[in-house]
Amino acid sequence: MVLGPEVERRVRRLALQNAVEHEGTPRPGPILARLLSTDASLRSASAELEGMVRRVSDEVGGLPPEQKAAALESLGGPEEAAARSPARAGGELPPLAGAIDGQVVLRMAPFPSGGLHIGSARMIFVNDYYRKRYHGKLLLVFDDTIGSEEKRIDLALFDVILHDLEIAGATPDAVYYKSDRIPMFYPWARRVIEKGGAYVCRCPAELLRENRVKELACPERAQSIGETLDEWEKMLGGTYAQGEAVLRLRTDLHDPDPAFRDRVLFRISELDHPRVGRRYRVWPLLEFSWAVDDIELGITHVIRGKDLVMEDRMQEHLWALLGLKGPPFLHWGLLRLREAKISKSKSYLEVKSGQYDGWADPRTWSIASLDRRGISAEAMRKFTLSFGLSLADIEVPAETLYSENRAIVDATTLRRAFVEDPVRVDVREYPAELGRISLANHPDHPELGRREVVAGPSFYLPRADLLRFAGTEIRLKDLANIELPIGAGSEAGPVSAPFTSRENRKIPRLQWVGAEGAVPVDLLGLEGEHRQGLAEQALAEARPRDIYQFERVGFVRVEGDWRAGASPIRVVFGHP
Repeated sequence: MVLGPEVERRVRRLALQNAVEHEGTPRPGPILARLLSTDASLRSASAELEGMVRRVSDEVGGLPPEQKAAALESLGGPEEAAARSPARAGGELPPLAGAIDGQVVLRMAPFPSGGLHIGSARMIFVNDYYRKRYHGKLLLVFDDTIGSEEKRIDLALFDVILHDLEIAGATPDAVYYKSDRIPMFYPWARRVIEKGGAYVCRCPAELLRENRVKELACPERAQSIGETLDEWEKMLGGTYAQGEAVLRLRTDLHDPDPAFRDRVLFRISELDHPRVGRRYRVWPLLEFSWAVDDIELGITHVIRGKDLVMEDRMQEHLWALLGLKGPPFLHWGLLRLREAKISKSKSYLEVKSGQYDGWADPRTWSIASLDRRGISAEAMRKFTLSFGLSLADIEVPAETLYSENRAIVDATTLRRAFVEDPVRVDVREYPAELGRISLANHPDHPELGRREVVAGPSFYLPRADLLRFAGTEIRLKDLANIELPIGAGSEAGPVSAPFTSRENRKIPRLQWVGAEGAVPVDLLGLEGEHRQGLAEQALAEARPRDIYQFERVGFVRVEGDWRAGASPIRVVFGHP
């Protein structure tokens, strides 16, 4: 998609508006979020759009204040509030072919090796959408067939996944475990053998790979049905050890896809399973288990990622062999957030080692971590469904998700002042009548009330701002002007600065916290870092899981396990 001049005109208008409102350099993040949330057609070109937003923001940031205001006026002035309200994208998904209201049965099939994360969102929300649309059922079937030494099943993760689904508002109608169903798969294997569709292979893996490439048959592929049944009973009876024999499907050795040639149906494993121990030694591969379970559990439609197309072929081949008709398959492409570097195996190691703060650590990008950050299930759902069932792999900035959440929480979220790495500033000749002031809890929603804020003569300001504006006159946001001395912020002790005026002038505005009654805050960031600071006294009224917007920082959520009244107040950064 090529972005035309009309898109650039809107980008410039929003950049100018952002700069004028905040009296400084425009912030690309909110501009990008507004564009993506109000025009879903731009999402396919999010990378190109982000580049345009950053380029235009840099250009606008270099203009003098009076030129910014004049340029915004020439483009028609600020966008109206209605235009700024994010449009709810992603209306109706396409109907399910052959679906009958009240009779649709769908399934989710996670492997319990990690918590569900933002990459799992399509599995959760698309299936749940159709469950609700057709008043059907959604089953959770844990794919806990035996793993490998590298990919082990963790017993604790069954509950983690169930909790993730509860957070997402997609509680299943029934829960099944493959490990409970193993004996049921054996008669199905026998039926496949009796149809001449499988044989027991004892070839070394290296030889098999070579034969596949060369389109050559395994020496044991010529087994009769009776011979295969005997070998199958030996597998079940313990004659063969792990790695010595597998049950293999007979397919076309000349199939264009080498991976489809004589794939494994069952293998032997002597690993301990966390739920059933060593009760079973012969385990089905997932595609065989699903060929069976999609029939046994009455699944009417299978909706899953396009990376599982090979599994579709396997299931359809087995159904055709047994004269069965299974459910149709629908697929989606990969949906990624650019900033979310997701690896279940890495996250598992970091959680187990204690480096991560459990599966709700922000670095996992799990459903639990997003909830911990104050990103609602409704925002996750709207974000996910807005992309429909596109087969294209999609990568979008996290701002796309954040904009959905911002549209939900912004209007009811109280504002509070917070200062990171605070430095005390004592203001000389400060007007006594400005010792306490009244501020709105929300700039656009007077119904949320006001709070009385302790102001000067002593304040806390961010050290980074003091260093940046040392030797210049600045405005304490919504309050008064002072002149910072040269070298402000470079010393360990407090800073003394003179009061200059109350006039609301076009000078840098700094966030501040009144020194009297300031409350300590520990802010957990998205990379697991802890940032220390002080917040205004009104934050002392916080309760666990409350959401606030720290002005000029972003949305935060109070930790759910924080005890009201404890110090510091522990919060987690949500998003800008």
